[in-house]
Amino acid sequence: MKICTLASSSSGNSTYVETKKYKILIDIGKNKKYLSEKLEKIGVDYHDIDYVFLTHTHDDHIKSLHTFFKGTKATLVITNKMLLELNDISDIEHIIVYEENPNIEGLDIKTFEMSHDVADIRAFLIIEDNSSLVYITDTGYVNSKYFKELKGKTAYYIESNHDIEMLTHGPYPRWLQERVLSDVGHLSNKFTGIYLSKLINENTKDIILLHLSEKNNNEEIALKTIKEYIDTNKININCANKNDIGSVIEI
Repeated sequence: MKICTLASSSSGNSTYVETKKYKILIDIGKNKKYLSEKLEKIGVDYHDIDYVFLTHTHDDHIKSLHTFFKGTKATLVITNKMLLELNDISDIEHIIVYEENPNIEGLDIKTFEMSHDVADIRAFLIIEDNSSLVYITDTGYVNSKYFKELKGKTAYYIESNHDIEMLTHGPYPRWLQERVLSDVGHLSNKFTGIYLSKLINENTKDIILLHLSEKNNNEEIALKTIKEYIDTNKININCANKNDIGSVIEI
């Protein structure tokens, strides 16, 4: 399995995942020109994308929803609640609507309900052979009932949105601070570290921190905080680029 973040910030989010059988995008929160150019840099033609999975329906995750699919064979994969939140998408030819897990032949994928200020938001677990990817972004917390299924995976791509001190002493108004800190907001560096300490084990090889805030976080603080909670000596840990592609990671 290959994974590469194409963008990861409040101005747009998208990640490329390639299995033996499929080329997948998780979220399309940048314009079509941006996505096609970044995919080309890693040797992928956007026309060859098979599936687009949405985590949720905020604009920084669906920006090119009405343009990306034109001229492609790609199928949009969403939940029924996401479908009801979206404006008319009758211009998209191929859509899979699911409730718990999408049924796609040759793809071992499970979804998990997260907590954000939308009708529905999902995290993903993709497994291929002995490799496994956990993808979690835009959530106020991770329910402990999922820990058993999410534990001991090869790679974790997980939100580490803000430093609590930077947020509470930063430029955001009080109401927005409270929204970010709430159970339907975003994961702080601290809580991402706590969750990772409960999930990783000797099988874990890579951690990529997603969706770092422009104003309330930075890479140095995020990495330092995470390393207070987990031993990273045998794990590659990095932050996703905010507005550019990251490294292609093979697991």
